[in-house]
Amino acid sequence: MNAWFRRVLAACLALAGVTGVSIAEAHKASDAYLQLRTDGTAATLRIDIALRDLDRDLVLDADDDGLLRWGEVRSRAADIESLTDLGVRMEIRDAQGAACRAGAHAPLQLAQHSDGRYAVLVQTWTCAQAPASGNLSYDLFATTDPTHRGVLVWRQGGAAKTAVVAPGTAGMTAALGAETGSEPARTHSLAGIFRDGVHHIWIGVDHVLFLVVLLLPAVLRREAGQWRPAAAWRSALWSVLGVVTAFTVAHSITLALAVFDVVNPPTRWVESLIALSVLLAALNNLRPVLVETRWRLTFLFGLVHGFGFASALKDLGLARSELAAPLVLFNLGVEAGQLAIVAVLVPLAWAGRRWRGYPRWVLGAGSAIVALVAIVWLVERLFDVQILGVGA
Repeated sequence: MNAWFRRVLAACLALAGVTGVSIAEAHKASDAYLQLRTDGTAATLRIDIALRDLDRDLVLDADDDGLLRWGEVRSRAADIESLTDLGVRMEIRDAQGAACRAGAHAPLQLAQHSDGRYAVLVQTWTCAQAPASGNLSYDLFATTDPTHRGVLVWRQGGAAKTAVVAPGTAGMTAALGAETGSEPARTHSLAGIFRDGVHHIWIGVDHVLFLVVLLLPAVLRREAGQWRPAAAWRSALWSVLGVVTAFTVAHSITLALAVFDVVNPPTRWVESLIALSVLLAALNNLRPVLVETRWRLTFLFGLVHGFGFASALKDLGLARSELAAPLVLFNLGVEAGQLAIVAVLVPLAWAGRRWRGYPRWVLGAGSAIVALVAIVWLVERLFDVQILGVGA
């Protein structure tokens, strides 16, 4: 292994370590799903928590063989319940304001979500009258994964409500009775879905790197086989607009198709193709094939990235008729997060484009590092293995 490769590999490890997430799961955020339902004088809370998150905190894989078996999970049911009780605290009250009585957890179950297996915990509260409100405090994985989010779904007067809660949330109220014209509560829940869209692209390292490697050459032009700084900002602007528009249109299409279950490709293939898209975009910077028409590559693989975004909404458990507003708000959040990245990166690239080292060290070395990281992602996702063992 020569010195140059060792330096590049060290940079890859540093990049992966800075992200604070497992590189095999780089594009999938850590989410738990909470469903609060009422039936007569009872209220039931179902919590779905990813086994990969529980394994990180509780080390469920007792024999350390990389596989989580039902026996290993079941034997730690008490620990899973204790961790959940500490992290998710729900208080149910009836119409008179009286606290409802919490029952014991139902036996632990497993459920398959779009991104893997989840532990399912169910608890029921018994009230003197119909449940009127739920008060949630949320601290799940607060010390081990600051990017974690909980997605709460409940019904008020027959209408589905959603809210995204971060660790540190205290005293969030979910009204369970008939609508009372409380517009602020609805606005809060919709704003949470928008913020979750921003959150998902910002912590989706592979989505971000795909966008970055496509934008780095936007401030350059290709002449006689060499990269030269763009002379006019208009050409760079059109290049940026082409990339951003192609990515936006493409992932919006497949995000909608996946959320409404029109097309539902296997998760592993989606993850692998996302890694491949990052690799090809980086290689195109090193050995340019598409220069003026980079938007075509962006659109093609942007379709795949849309399927990656969709898992955040598919697991909400909402009916098709209830998905329209969350879909629009989530997608707008993704676009806002994407535009924030563009607004920071492009002016910096424009300011540095005339530096003689930009083509070699920013575009070239940067793309090489991203390509090596993408190769690791691709192998790990295709063969379900972990190579470097870095990250959380």
